[in-house]
Amino acid sequence: MEDYAIILDYLPLGYVKEGSNSYKRKPVAQAIGTDEFTLLELTPKDDANLDIHEKVYIGAGKREKIARVNRRLPFNKMTSTAKIELSYVIEEIIKEKEEKYVQFFNEAGPISTRLHQIELLPGIGKKHMWDIIQARKEAPFQDFEDVKKRVPMLSDPVKLLAKRVLLELEAAEDRKGKKKYILFTRPPKRKFN
Repeated sequence: MEDYAIILDYLPLGYVKEGSNSYKRKPVAQAIGTDEFTLLELTPKDDANLDIHEKVYIGAGKREKIARVNRRLPFNKMTSTAKIELSYVIEEIIKEKEEKYVQFFNEAGPISTRLHQIELLPGIGKKHMWDIIQARKEAPFQDFEDVKKRVPMLSDPVKLLAKRVLLELEAAEDRKGKKKYILFTRPPKRKFN
C-alpha cells in the first residue's frame, strides 16, 4: 500500500453525473501513489483544500487532508485533467527517487532467453540494450546525468522511464488476459467472473 500520493485532479464538487444534484455530491481527488504508481481515488477531509501536484499522506494513522482512500482507479476512469498531469507527476516522482531508478539501469536482467527488461523501455531494441549493458559493465551508473553521458542515445532517461510507467498504467492486461510485463507499477488484482 502507498503511504504518499500526489494529487492529479481535485473536484471540490465531486464528479458530474447526468441528473445528479450538486448538493449531494462529495468532494473527490484523483491521485497517484509515489512508491508503486498506484492510481487512486481519494476523499478529502471536509475542511481540506487540495492543490494539483500536492503531496499528501495516505498511509495508516492520522492523515492531515485525506479522509479515505476510496479505491484503486482504472486508467480509463481518470478525468481529463488527471490524465494531462499524469506524465509530469510521474517524471517528478522518478526524479525524486533517482537512486532507485538509476539502480534499474544497473541491475535490470533478462526475462527470458530472448527478452531483457531493458528492452521493455519504449524505443530500446537489442543494440541499445547492449550499449547500456556494456556501459554498466565498465562501472555502475551513478545518476541520470551519468547514464546520459555514457549512453548518448538515452538523451533523457527520466522521460523514457516515465513513458514505460504510463504504458503499464494504460494497459494492465493484454488482449489474451495475460498480465503484461510489469517493471515499475503494481498491477490491479485480476477479477474472476
